[in-house]
Amino acid sequence: MQSIFEQKIKIGISACQFGSKVRYNGKGRDMLQNLGRDRSEFIWTPVCPELTAGMGVPRACIKLSKGNGIDFWNGEAIVKNKEGKDVSSWIKKGSISCMETLERAEIDVFIFMEGSPSCGVYRTSLKNQRLGNPPGTFGALLLQKDIFLIPSVDLQSPIRWWDWKRRMVVFIWLKKQEINNEIDLKEMWKRVSYICHELSEVETSKIKHEIAKIYVSKNNQPESYSKVKKQILDLLRRPAEMEMIKKWLWKNYIHLKEREGVIAEDILEPDILRNMTHVLEEILSIEKKVREKNISFRSSPINYKPKR
Repeated sequence: MQSIFEQKIKIGISACQFGSKVRYNGKGRDMLQNLGRDRSEFIWTPVCPELTAGMGVPRACIKLSKGNGIDFWNGEAIVKNKEGKDVSSWIKKGSISCMETLERAEIDVFIFMEGSPSCGVYRTSLKNQRLGNPPGTFGALLLQKDIFLIPSVDLQSPIRWWDWKRRMVVFIWLKKQEINNEIDLKEMWKRVSYICHELSEVETSKIKHEIAKIYVSKNNQPESYSKVKKQILDLLRRPAEMEMIKKWLWKNYIHLKEREGVIAEDILEPDILRNMTHVLEEILSIEKKVREKNISFRSSPINYKPKR
């Protein structure tokens, strides 16, 4: 299994966060400007369920009633606009059309606008810090598809984008791996075990338990490997806590220093206070050194080098 991923990753994004002025009030934000050169390393597919529904710009804002987006698709909730008109059928058609577009584009990742009654995943309102009725109508479809989901607001934070990007790359790399036997399983786990520990010790213990069961079994079925793979993919979608990033950064550095002779004087112990900008500088410093030596940086084990 190669540790370099060269295929350009295809990412869907809420069109209003791509810079398109398609929100109900005719506004939009180019959140990708925060990525700098990273922007050119991906193929983008912007979609807007409300615009695709035929609602136009500007338009009356919409709201979920009687439930959330999951309830909406079960026929238990409706969507009304500010004028009180039921636009549920419009939203259904727009959402399905957008999902079909993303499927044709073969996207594995979607960057969503949190707070939107359509694209929101963990909140569907931006009013007075209320959560609304999450997930939104389109957000519910995204959750059903097991797509790697990133809130657009996190693109404004370099350290959060680094965290999302490294997990996204491993997520897509793993999705494309064929795990057919114990040799494949061992090689895969060797590459991703460290980042799994960093994300959750509890969930990693469960994964290790499933792997152990496979090793001692004499009649392993394909579903056994698929179960482990799904557990890891689900875990990779979970953001890391910043304190855990600092803790495991230090452990990774000690490993590299003792095993590979990598020396980086600017790496601080996890209990030393510093802001996340400094932590990111430490991470990028180590990444640069290990890539120069062509060895693995366990916190981001798959090197993303898309072909131009």
